[in-house]
Order: sequence, then C-alpha cells, then structure tokens
Amino acid sequence: MSLYMGRLRRLAVLVLLLNPLLAGAAPAASSVPAPEVVPLWPQDHWQQRARGPERIGIEGSAKGAVSGISDARMEIYRPLKPNGSAVVIFGGGGYFRIQIGSAAKPTAQWLQSLGVTAAVVYYRLPADGWAPVSPFQDGQRAMRLMRAQAPSLGVDPERIGALGFSAGGNLAGIVATRFDAPLYAPVDAADQLSARPDFLGMIYPVVSMRAPLDQTRSKRELASQDDAQQAYSVEEHIRKDMPPVFLAQAVDDRIVDVGHSVAMYQAAHAAGIPVELHLFEAGGHSWGLGRPGTLVAQWPRLFANWARSHGYLGPAPARLPPNGGLAMPAAAPQPQPALDDDGAGD
Repeated sequence: MSLYMGRLRRLAVLVLLLNPLLAGAAPAASSVPAPEVVPLWPQDHWQQRARGPERIGIEGSAKGAVSGISDARMEIYRPLKPNGSAVVIFGGGGYFRIQIGSAAKPTAQWLQSLGVTAAVVYYRLPADGWAPVSPFQDGQRAMRLMRAQAPSLGVDPERIGALGFSAGGNLAGIVATRFDAPLYAPVDAADQLSARPDFLGMIYPVVSMRAPLDQTRSKRELASQDDAQQAYSVEEHIRKDMPPVFLAQAVDDRIVDVGHSVAMYQAAHAAGIPVELHLFEAGGHSWGLGRPGTLVAQWPRLFANWARSHGYLGPAPARLPPNGGLAMPAAAPQPQPALDDDGAGD
C-alpha cells in the first residue's frame, strides 16, 4: 500500500509540473505580450491639437469609444507565433469617435489568437477640429509603417490587409483605392513604401457620400472639404490594381443603409475585382465581432475563410473546436446604437 501511495504522490507532482493551470500559474494566453504603441508621426509633426483631452466613453453606445485624439498611433497586438499575415484595423464612429472597446480591440485580439499580427489605429477625427483629410493621412501612414516594421514583427510585407468597421470601413476603402494619392508630404523612409493593403475587409461600411446614400454622420463630418463627396466615396475610386474585397452587413441596419455594401460590391465586381458580399437578415449596426448565437456572429469565420482562400491569415486550425475554429475572446455586450447624431453614429 505504501508503495502504491508513493507512486500516486509522484504522479500528482508530475501532473502539477506539466499542467501550469493545475499548478496555479496563469493560462498560456496571459503570456501574449501587451499591445505595443507606435506613434504614426514624429512628435509635434502636426502643429495642432484636438479640441479637448482624449476621452473614452463609459456608458451607452459610447462605451469604450475614443475621441479627442491628438497623437495618432497604432496599438500592435503581436501573436506568440506570428504566421506572417497582418491586419490594420480601423474602428467606426462617424468620424467623431472610434469604437475601440466594442469592435477594434476585440477583433485585434481574435486575429492575434489566430497568429495574425493586428494593429488598431487611433486616427485623428474631423469632429475634434482636424481637417477632413486627417484620418486618411493617418490610414496611409499606418499601412506604410506596418510595412516598414514587417521584418521585426515577423510579417510578410505582401500579406498586410486592412479591416474597417462603419466609418472605419470608409477609411479602409479609401486607403485601398487611393493608396498612391499624395495626401501628405513624405516624412521618412517609410513613406517610400506602398500604402496599398493586400486584402480589404469592410464590415457594415460607409461607402458613398453621394445621394441617396449620403445620410450618414460620416458625410456630415467630412463635408467641410469642398470635394469631399468625390474624394471620399469609395465606389468612385475602384481600380484594377486594388486588393480583393470582403463585405458584411445586416439588411436591417438603420444607421448605414445596406445600399453602401451593395454599391461597393457592384462597383468592384464590374471592375473585375475579386469581391465577396454577405448580407445578414438581422443584426442592426455596430456589432463588432457579433454576439454569440446571432446571425452576424458568422462574419469572422467567413472573413477568415475568404482571406485564407486568397493566401492570407495563415492555415486553418488542424482540428476545429465547436465554434468552428475561431479562438475568439469573450464577447462584450453590444450596445444598441441610437439613431441620432449623439448616438453610435457610423
């Protein structure tokens, strides 16, 4: 009996040594490094500041949304084992705030869990007093900096995509179609690199500034630029050398008409651009990764499968867990967007 008990004790010690969870250590996920902050511009490059301090919303549809951005930057989420792909993420918010906590950050963490290097962009907002071109300058610069830093991040510079939500979809779309437009004077060697994303995801996106699709907060915030209607209507800039496009939106979206996604699909398809469109019967607007069990929660899997079909995001998991292979962080409750300008906007 004593021999048997001794073996049990040794086995218990071995199990504790081999299983850090049983030994009281933090889960493996906790060893993922904290996001790295990368300024988009040299200090004091822009001789201006936003109106008021940087703010993070704490309630309602504004919860987790950031505004008052003076120092444009990226937060880079590095996976433990980078697979060579990267995605630059632009949250939405009607160009008066950026939905970081409810959309951009959870998406970055999901991509990070797949081995994809993700970057969340904090871009300057016209509602804070910046010129309408400012977010698009930041978008181009973010793509170029990701390319410049690709070797140190374990990223293939030809496998860097852009993913945008709502107004961030408009921003990503303009970067993907006007990647060589001289929106700012070159700053350093990074600006000699291309700002073109290799693939483009647009989730419940603002696409057009033209009637009848011009009833968005984004249009109003950009309207002080005389040629904003033409300059920032993505469908006006479709070109043969733009990246393939993935689109997803809910038909019952009351903030951004589903016609935006349809217009983008039609324009890209007519130009011979590879494009995939998913329209969900229900889901509304501003759903981020999507609440588990809802129709719109299918989009991450669809996006991942689509991107992999084009050679991005790395291989699919060898064995799929019940959720279909998506190692997502726990989804935060999604706020219901308001319909007025003080609500979720676009």
